[in-house]
Amino acid sequence: MERRRAPAAPPRYGRRRFWDALYQREGAETREWLGGLSRFLPQLEPELRSGDRILVLGCGNSALSHDLHELGYTDVTSIDFSPACIAAMRARYACCPGLHWAVMDIRALAFPDASFDVVLEKGTLDVLMVDETDPWDVSPQAAASMRRVLAEVSRVLRPGGCFISITFAQPHFRKPHYAQEAFGWSLRHATCGDGDAGAFHYFLYTMRKGQPLDPHDVALGRRLHQPRQPPAPLPPPAPPDDDEDYLLAIQL
Repeated sequence: MERRRAPAAPPRYGRRRFWDALYQREGAETREWLGGLSRFLPQLEPELRSGDRILVLGCGNSALSHDLHELGYTDVTSIDFSPACIAAMRARYACCPGLHWAVMDIRALAFPDASFDVVLEKGTLDVLMVDETDPWDVSPQAAASMRRVLAEVSRVLRPGGCFISITFAQPHFRKPHYAQEAFGWSLRHATCGDGDAGAFHYFLYTMRKGQPLDPHDVALGRRLHQPRQPPAPLPPPAPPDDDEDYLLAIQL
């Protein structure tokens, strides 16, 4: 079976005009990053309740919001910073009155505090990292953008609500961003994907507002803000042993 790889993420993915041009071409034709809802439903469904008010960040032209609606989650608000995207999605799903659409920047959510029971994103936060060349050493700009979005998510979540992030970012890269005490939530993750060893896996992170972080995650989050130490210099080469017969060691 062909192995799935993470989608390429050139820097243009962080630019609004790229997405506007894409959605003007594609309209609301479904495009799924990281797969459709069925791939994550076993991990996602236990976190949801039928009456939840759900916010989907960076909805794009994914069918995720509509699929949630069809499963009985009938109060779903979807935002994207592309007007072309929102216009296309609003027209396509006009028959679903429980689906709400808005043009909005995820870094500045225009909702009151504690507005939602669930905030959900699938691949949207990965766009904040497209310019990063070293995932072990994220730039201050990318870290600040991530923190700004997560602070907004925490603000609009009600006490007891949850933030669910679906991404291909592995825990040692993504958990430090989520494990910040200032957000006031707990953190856990699950692995999604095919069971065979060669398959590409995705990760579903769940942050529950009002529950404490594990001490290990607290320490992980604090390290994000510490300056990275330069690698230790290599020790000098050992002096040659004058008693060694180098001619005998040569492999002819």
